[in-house]
Amino acid sequence: MRLDKFVCKSTELTKSQAIQRIASGDVRVNNEVITNERSQVHENNIVTLSGATLKARSFRYILMHKPAGTICSNIDEVYPSLFNYIKVDNPEELHIAGRLDADTTGLVLVTDDGHWSFNITVPTKHCEKRYRVGLSRPIADDVVEKFKQGIKLQGESQVTRPAKLDVINPKEVILTITEGKFHQVKRMFSAVGNRVVSLHRESIGKVSLDVEVGEWRYLTHDEVQSFSCEI
Repeated sequence: MRLDKFVCKSTELTKSQAIQRIASGDVRVNNEVITNERSQVHENNIVTLSGATLKARSFRYILMHKPAGTICSNIDEVYPSLFNYIKVDNPEELHIAGRLDADTTGLVLVTDDGHWSFNITVPTKHCEKRYRVGLSRPIADDVVEKFKQGIKLQGESQVTRPAKLDVINPKEVILTITEGKFHQVKRMFSAVGNRVVSLHRESIGKVSLDVEVGEWRYLTHDEVQSFSCEI
């Protein structure tokens, strides 16, 4: 963790205040004055501020059912931020592990643990994301195999990673992918001559959505650990 983030997570200082205190020489790591806020702090380091030992607050891991018409941002923009629904202390420390478009609903994971969210978002970790997709026209017979082989998206040099497609009915499917390119699901179906009319994320890894729209809960210990164990 960066030193300025560690100081913020251990105190009530804002980021700018933490950087100022670090630059002033008030922060020591293992009894050595560190003035570079980008320096990394590790678990076995002892960090002090003006002589007082700092201890970072515990990481938080949250599951939320994102409503339509909200954005995966820490602040309101054209659409309201989904953080309006999450009532916790220090929400500015949180970020979303795998964003959804404004019109997409379903499961989002929220945390302040950057290493943990890396295991969810980086494609090489093979973390599966499952979506229920509504389509504008009946799906063609060859699309299941095309998705399995990988789809060439407009503007991309490489095909998508293999995806699993289960057909519920001609206009509704379950899509499972292990990456998250920009508007990927919509672009995949556009590439095979179809259009997404509804999109809902049901699960990420071994964690499935189990709360009502706009509601949230903390993940269990086993749910948190399930991502640490991803390949």
